[in-house]
Amino acid sequence: PPTPTRPPHGPNPRRASNRTLGPSRADQHRRAANSEANHHARTHPNPNCQTTTLTMKLTHRVRRSNLSGQPAPLLIMLHGFGSNESDLLGLAPYLDPRFTIVSVRAPYSLGYNSYAWFELQFSPLGQVIGRDMQQAELSRATLGEFIGEATQAYNADPKQVYLMGFSQGAMMSAYVALTQPDLLAGAVLMSGSVLPEWQPAPAAALTLKNLPMLVVHGIEDAILPIEHGRNSRAKLSALGVPLEYHEYDMAHTISEESLSDIDVWLTNRLADSG
Repeated sequence: PPTPTRPPHGPNPRRASNRTLGPSRADQHRRAANSEANHHARTHPNPNCQTTTLTMKLTHRVRRSNLSGQPAPLLIMLHGFGSNESDLLGLAPYLDPRFTIVSVRAPYSLGYNSYAWFELQFSPLGQVIGRDMQQAELSRATLGEFIGEATQAYNADPKQVYLMGFSQGAMMSAYVALTQPDLLAGAVLMSGSVLPEWQPAPAAALTLKNLPMLVVHGIEDAILPIEHGRNSRAKLSALGVPLEYHEYDMAHTISEESLSDIDVWLTNRLADSG
């Protein structure tokens, strides 16, 4: 059936002030697990968002699509280091309501309500000096299985599955996209990085040329400086990925301008799918 006309959803972020939405301090290491989006989710609960009772690979929360009688596009959100599944769900009211949105909890616990896709090693000065790449690989494999589970459990269109990650969640989104692009219709990388260790599978090269991605990054990011965003742009462009890239006058956060651009990009993907 034809794609329904998109109804209005929430305030227009472009008309608002410079306040930020999303995980403004989501992964400033273990001491900053509570982000702005997490606070938004706690203080402005969305009645359409539910914690699942299904037994699946990863704990998650869901905002159901407003579509009925047909498979919906699926947007899977991956939070940053030290956060949890409630964090990015605070962005759901600002995104196209046709998406079923699944916000996932990473598998490795760092403490109360604090999780990671892979653990980090820090210097005495708080600098990252190591990453547990075995955990990263296990998280990647688990996410691949979870995508299939979520597609089936929530009656999603398997040809319209998108990943959207912040910081370490963006790293994992890139990792899945590079190694299992056939599972996805696109990916959004927010304030993250495409790590040099992560190379595309040889069989994935052709598929990557048809996998659109959006990269957004803050010029004033002190956690993952802008060079990470620019390096991601260079690497993905070299692989032939259809890429849209934006820089913003923001720190390690999600500004209203960047969120508005993400919403437009995602909605355009649905239009492109017909």
